[in-house]
Amino acid sequence: MTSTASTPRVSKLPKWASSFGVQIIAGLIAGLVLGLIARQLGTDPETETNGLMTTLGLIGSSYVSILKAAVVPLIFTAVVSSIANLRQVTNAARLAWNTLLWFAITALIAVTIGIALGTLIQPGAGTGTATPKDYTGKTGDWWAFLIGLFPSNFLGLGASTKASDSGDLVTSVNFNVLQILVIAIVIGIAALKVGKAADPFLKLNGSALAVIQKVLWWIIRLAPIGTVGLIGNAVASYGWTTIGSLGKFTVAIYLGLALVLFVVYPILIKSHGLSIKQYFSGVWPAVQLGFVSRSSIGTLPLTQRVTERNLGVPRAYASFAVPLGATTKMDGCAAIYPAIAAIFVAQFFGIQLDLGQYLLIVLVSVLGSAATAGTTGAVVMLTLTLSTLGLPLAGVGLLLAVDPILDMGRTAVNVAGQALVPTIVSKRQNILDEALYNAPRNGNPFADDSDDLLQDVTGATIAADTGVDTDEVDPKRQTANV
Repeated sequence: MTSTASTPRVSKLPKWASSFGVQIIAGLIAGLVLGLIARQLGTDPETETNGLMTTLGLIGSSYVSILKAAVVPLIFTAVVSSIANLRQVTNAARLAWNTLLWFAITALIAVTIGIALGTLIQPGAGTGTATPKDYTGKTGDWWAFLIGLFPSNFLGLGASTKASDSGDLVTSVNFNVLQILVIAIVIGIAALKVGKAADPFLKLNGSALAVIQKVLWWIIRLAPIGTVGLIGNAVASYGWTTIGSLGKFTVAIYLGLALVLFVVYPILIKSHGLSIKQYFSGVWPAVQLGFVSRSSIGTLPLTQRVTERNLGVPRAYASFAVPLGATTKMDGCAAIYPAIAAIFVAQFFGIQLDLGQYLLIVLVSVLGSAATAGTTGAVVMLTLTLSTLGLPLAGVGLLLAVDPILDMGRTAVNVAGQALVPTIVSKRQNILDEALYNAPRNGNPFADDSDDLLQDVTGATIAADTGVDTDEVDPKRQTANV
């Protein structure tokens, strides 16, 4: 009698359970539950916190810090590489111009919606709060943000010193994303002008970019854990009572964000003959991460990845447009939010805005979004807007109470717009890989991240994603040779 040894089957998680999107949602739910538990545990009278709140805050802040640490090398190498790749195309100037034009068009639409909602809902009306005594009504100088274009040093670094709670002086180092972007653009253009002599430098830069992107992808995979800390800490710290005190303002912001994300963007997508469903399923992993990380820069690697792999934007163009958008394309933080916030502050303090001030809101929102810098929070943009309109800066502190929760929705819209514009421009310039755009997702974060093999428009086989970038087998996406 012959017996056949059977190999025991290894149980695998269901495909939906291993999905990146499902893991993010699970992190959201876990963070919400832990945040509510932390609020019920009570706090120490001196520290106004407890062990669970401290742990959640540490997890969330550590994850954001890790993301920020990779920002400088990513932006520099990505922008230099993208500009270098543009030497392979004949319409580079037209692509750049169209990108900036669509950035401005979508920002104009968003800020118009913000002004309309602020005027209609009147979130700050009827408070009876007196105008601050130090309020002069003098219109500020909105040109100040342009100073940030000029780097003070090669790395765009700055330092600030302030007193800690113990009275000791603490010096912190920070970076100006806009200055880094300017430095990278200048070096990239210089490399184009130098020609073959710059090839060794560009090859080294390209290798560095590949390494940085791989490291960042590992960081991105930790997002579900970071989500638990970020959401849990927000709920534990602010709860629902704080949002309730500024309820109309919160509703107005999220209504504006929803109109841009679910009405304006779909109209633009449909008007260019593209599938709305494919756009949202393609960009959704980045939108989810932007929602929980509250950082367009931190979400940049994933935004660029979905723009290339899911939406079919050529790699060379995407690596130029997406990093640029992560610092200057802010429909949430630099259009919807400052417009409604400025109107809220004016109404809160009983100040009447004239037509000229409304036009200034539009102008600052369209041209001043570069000051937002793509990191968590929109304090810089809000301060710029209020000072330009001559409104009390006390409004900044007033709105900080709900800023973390508002910033989640703002960043999600920012990220969606940063993927939308390159897609529209690619479609208009006939360089969009529509076969990849329309490819089935199958519950995976990327169109070509499945157990099956996908066929591109040329019939060549694209290998499934096994953790190794497969773009090298797709000449269209790698070279953007149009």
